[in-house]
Amino acid sequence: MFAMAHRPPATRLCEEVRPDPEPGPGEVRLAVQACGVCRTDLHVVDGELAPVRPSVVPGHEIVGRVEAIGPGVQGLRLGDRLGAPWLGETCGRCRYCLAGEENLCDAPGFNGWTRDGGYADKAVVRADFCFLIPQRFSDAEAAPLLCAGLIGYRCWRKAAEARPVERLGLYGFGAAAHLLAQLALFDGQSVYAFTRSGDATAQALALELGCVWAGSSDEAPPESLDAAIIFAPVGALVPAALKAVRKGGTVVCGGIHMSDIPAFPYAILWQERRLVSVANLTRQDGRDYLPLAAKAGVRPHVTVYELKDANAALQDLRDGAFAGAAVLRP
Repeated sequence: MFAMAHRPPATRLCEEVRPDPEPGPGEVRLAVQACGVCRTDLHVVDGELAPVRPSVVPGHEIVGRVEAIGPGVQGLRLGDRLGAPWLGETCGRCRYCLAGEENLCDAPGFNGWTRDGGYADKAVVRADFCFLIPQRFSDAEAAPLLCAGLIGYRCWRKAAEARPVERLGLYGFGAAAHLLAQLALFDGQSVYAFTRSGDATAQALALELGCVWAGSSDEAPPESLDAAIIFAPVGALVPAALKAVRKGGTVVCGGIHMSDIPAFPYAILWQERRLVSVANLTRQDGRDYLPLAAKAGVRPHVTVYELKDANAALQDLRDGAFAGAAVLRP
C-alpha cells in the first residue's frame, strides 16, 4: 500500500510504501476511492491533538470498496462501497456506550488518529463502524459527508434541542457549514453565513447556495439569530455568537479543538442563552444523516487533489485557499 504518514512532531506528511494491511476479526480492508481533508486532520498533523502513536496515517472521511473481509464480519460482500468516519471503534461497555451515547465513550478509537486512516490506497476499518453510501453521491462527494456532514448534522440537532430554529448562523463557512446550510435551507430555515474577513469566495458560495446573508465574523447579522453554530476553531467567536443570538438562543461549538475562549460579560449569556459543545458522532447519526442528505439534494462542493499532494491540500486548508471541501484521491 501507498500512504501519507505523519510522524510527530513533524508538521508535514511523508510518503511510505507498506505491506497491505490484513483485516482482523470484525474488520474489512477497503480499497480507498477518496478521502476527505478535514480540519481535524490539521489538528492531528499540527499536534493540537496530542499524538498517541509514533506514526499514523491521517484521514477519517474514507470512501472505499471492500476488498478483504476479516473473521466474523456479516452482511458485507466484496465490492460493497462503504464510508468510514472519525469514530472508528468504542468499548461498548462504559456508561456512555450502554446509554446510547457512544460518542462520549471512555475508551474510543478514531480513524486517522488512534487508528491508521484514509490518506492511503488501502485502509483497514471496523466493519460495524462503517456506512453504506447512497448511490446518488460520487466517491469524492461522499467523502466530506462522513465528518463535515455528520458533525454539522449533530450540531444542527443540538442547536434545536431547546427551542425551534428559524434563523441559523454558521460561523466558519467551510466544509461542514456549506453542507449543513443546504440541509437547513431544505428544512425551511434562513441561514446566515459568517466567514473570515474578506473571504469573498466563501461568501459567494454561501449566497449561491441560498443563504440570506453572508459577511465577516466580526459583523453583526441584520437580525438576531435563534441559534448559531461555530465550526471555526476560534474561541473569540463564542462571545460574538452569543451577542448574535436572541434571548433563549443556543450557541453550539462544533469543533474537536478550539483556541481559548476569552472572558466575556455575563450579560451576553444571561436570559437563558445556552452554550454547548458537540463531541464526535454516533453510528445512528450516520444512519439518519446520509439518507436525509440524499433526500435533501445536498451537493458537496469539492476540490480534488492527488494523494501524493496531501501536504498541499492541508496547506490550502490552512490558508483558506478553496471553498467547500477538499478530497484526496489515490
